[in-house]
Amino acid sequence: MAVSRRTVLTRSADDLLVSARRSLAEASMATTSGERYAAAHLAALRAAAAVLAAQDRPASKRARVRSVWVVLPQAAAEFTEWAAFFAAGASKRAAAEAGLECVSHREADDLVRDADAFVARVAHYLGVPHQSSLASVLLHVG
Repeated sequence: MAVSRRTVLTRSADDLLVSARRSLAEASMATTSGERYAAAHLAALRAAAAVLAAQDRPASKRARVRSVWVVLPQAAAEFTEWAAFFAAGASKRAAAEAGLECVSHREADDLVRDADAFVARVAHYLGVPHQSSLASVLLHVG
């Protein structure tokens, strides 16, 4: 799906997508599972924010603050399952950011791959090319 009539690649959306890719790179080079998991989840969060930033809708001045994972399916229904998936990992990301040992190497590597797939889909949705470079740098094998 290319950029819809209601979606515009704004500078803000582009900046968020670049930031998401940077977080993916940080995730792929992180030395601990927790750091890798947290950076991968942050990459997904930034990519989701890019979708919202590209929406051609005026923001309500009275809108209450809501999770991007709640708003994303309302803005782009094709990301509903992704939103549910990443929302489920938000508390684990918070624990990882707090330095708790709460994720295995495999969980972290799986999330990096999932976040990369999500960022690629968001890039496609926004009409921006995406090329993954993660496969050769993930630490977990098998």
